[in-house]
Amino acid sequence: MAPVLTHFPRSIDILLQLTQKLVHFSTTMEYIDSAKNALRTDFTWNRVGHLAARGARAFPQASVEYVLDKFPIIGWLPRYNYRWIINDIIAGLTIGLMLIPQGLSYAKIATIPVQYGLMSSWAPSVIYAFMGTTKDLSTGPTSLISLLTAEIIEALHGEEWSPVEIASAVAMMMGIYGMAIGFLKLGFLLEFISLPVLSGFISAVAITIILNQMDSLLGEPNVGDGTATQIRDIFQQLPQANGYACAIGFTGILLLTVLDQAGKRWGEKNRIIWFLSITRAFIALVIFTGVGYAVNHSRGASENYLFDVAKVQADGQEPPNVPSAALLSKVASRSIAVFVGSAVEHTAIARAFAVRNNYVTDQSQELTYYGVTNVFNSFFHAMGVGGAMSRTAVNSACNVKSPLSGFVTTAVVLVSIFKLVGTLYWIPKATLAAIIITAVWPLMSSPRVFYGYWKTSLADFISSMIAFWVSLFVSTELGIASAVGFNIVYVLLRQVFATVRPLPDAQSSTSSELPLPLSVPHGDIPSHVNLPPDVHVFAFTDSLFFPNAYHAKHAIIDTVKTMHAPIFNGSCGLEQERQWSVTGENRIAKLRRQAGITDGTHLPAIGLLVLDFGRTNHVDVTACTHMKAMVKEVRMYGGASVEVRFANMSEYVRQRFERAGWTLVDGWPAGSDGGSQDGNKVTRVFDSLVDAVLAPRQLSTRLGTSGSEKSSGKSVKEGREKVSMREQV
Repeated sequence: MAPVLTHFPRSIDILLQLTQKLVHFSTTMEYIDSAKNALRTDFTWNRVGHLAARGARAFPQASVEYVLDKFPIIGWLPRYNYRWIINDIIAGLTIGLMLIPQGLSYAKIATIPVQYGLMSSWAPSVIYAFMGTTKDLSTGPTSLISLLTAEIIEALHGEEWSPVEIASAVAMMMGIYGMAIGFLKLGFLLEFISLPVLSGFISAVAITIILNQMDSLLGEPNVGDGTATQIRDIFQQLPQANGYACAIGFTGILLLTVLDQAGKRWGEKNRIIWFLSITRAFIALVIFTGVGYAVNHSRGASENYLFDVAKVQADGQEPPNVPSAALLSKVASRSIAVFVGSAVEHTAIARAFAVRNNYVTDQSQELTYYGVTNVFNSFFHAMGVGGAMSRTAVNSACNVKSPLSGFVTTAVVLVSIFKLVGTLYWIPKATLAAIIITAVWPLMSSPRVFYGYWKTSLADFISSMIAFWVSLFVSTELGIASAVGFNIVYVLLRQVFATVRPLPDAQSSTSSELPLPLSVPHGDIPSHVNLPPDVHVFAFTDSLFFPNAYHAKHAIIDTVKTMHAPIFNGSCGLEQERQWSVTGENRIAKLRRQAGITDGTHLPAIGLLVLDFGRTNHVDVTACTHMKAMVKEVRMYGGASVEVRFANMSEYVRQRFERAGWTLVDGWPAGSDGGSQDGNKVTRVFDSLVDAVLAPRQLSTRLGTSGSEKSSGKSVKEGREKVSMREQV
């Protein structure tokens, strides 16, 4: 009996533990059942699961496409027309000759030994041949990057690193930022830099660069730093200016200006004048290097020279070296402004020349190239690089056919590094200053541009002035940061203090912006209305301004190219007439597959584009500019006869467009005989979407018996016309 009593309490404990475990198990099962039920019924979890499953299915093919996109040469090289090789050689040679004086000059701006400008110039062109998405863009040292790099070198002056090491570290950080944004396809982040901010920032940079070159141009000693100090010192030291340096410098400016203007006036008629004009910097370099050698080589020590020379000294390309981690941490935050300014400039130049020459560029891929090139360059003691407007314009003027011209450019620069460095020792500093001043002068926006911002939007004008004055008198980093900060605060304040207006009563004759998207006449097109196949309607669902304007523009263009056939011109015609780039056609083919369009040969043309602004209560200068570019691109694709109409515009939005340079006139109601035939010089504004779609066309844009009427869209799946004619942007 005793043993039984002894084990009884222990049995009770075991039973209690088992009971607790059963309760715990039951509770756990309840949690599991609850979680299962949440997974079955919760919208967010179902959406996450759906996206994950779709991503897993698309991952293999998407991975291959992603890798191929990083090397566009794989797509276009097999289709290269070997008759283009002469154009590419001439263009590559010309850009190489331009890069020699510009590389030296921009290294001088960056306050590093000028030979490192050449060492920064050989790799970008050959890398761009593999990774670039434009045929025209020329990359290398630029005035903007040089000035911002010089500011970082000045800020770290006196520490343990040399200017060349600091410049290389800045290049590496630029590359890291570029690769991060490019590989992750986050290029849209750069759209937070509005056009007015960019105009003010670049204008201030150009003035700062010119002021920095005045001491070399005039041969003045001891000119200080800072805009106000430089202006004072330049005028105070005019009596001590070197007359020989002034003669060399101003003669160089005169020569460069004369050749530039001659090329603009007679270059199209005379190829010799054209070639002299585009190689004017190289010509000035050769002439004045000869002068520098002739008057100074017999004078012994450099203190006896009549004027200062560059004293280029190098023994070929230096061996690679990795910037130190401690230095990278020092320049990481300071390099953000360099990256932002140069990346925006790079992508803007690429887009501009793609539109001009009728092909498509990939902004994210351009940033990937930008990042890879700067990281690679940083190993070779090089400064940062990016797209340059002047060289890109010359490259385009040479009728370059593909990025293969970059191999020739690289060869020219390498020859100068290994064979011509001794000769370049005698380049007068005043000549380099003259080349820099004439190169950056066109970068300054005219007062008319800023007055246009004033007329269009006070906020845009203020942001441009903040970027200009702060960059000019404080620092470029703070200038662009403060202007962007102002824009962000302005956008937030517009949302916080959104205006709500009461509906007008029956006795009132005034109209309000608020009821426009709510009233029946301004709503969607009625179901009984049959839209012509050459009509496409887009409705903006929110304000249109600098963060979303670029995306909205490309959403419209992509949809038009997906759902409509192009006019047959250079890029869409015969194979021997086609452009080198396949990026655009690959993108449109992908979009058409996603839309279920298997045969694009019978798509209707685009004849009328209607933009519905019923829900848009604000636009800015950037939006108005992007909409102009959108109209231009649509007409390049669909023909000059494409008509663009606006609908449901509030008076505020209409005034913004008009102050930005648009010519807007009232439309006529549907069912009328139409108005004057004024072509595409004006844009008609209609009170309702129905009127905008059904009102008579201009004579040049009405449907005929050929073209879009014959291609009525039968190849598109039944019902697609209804969907495609109404897009939400």
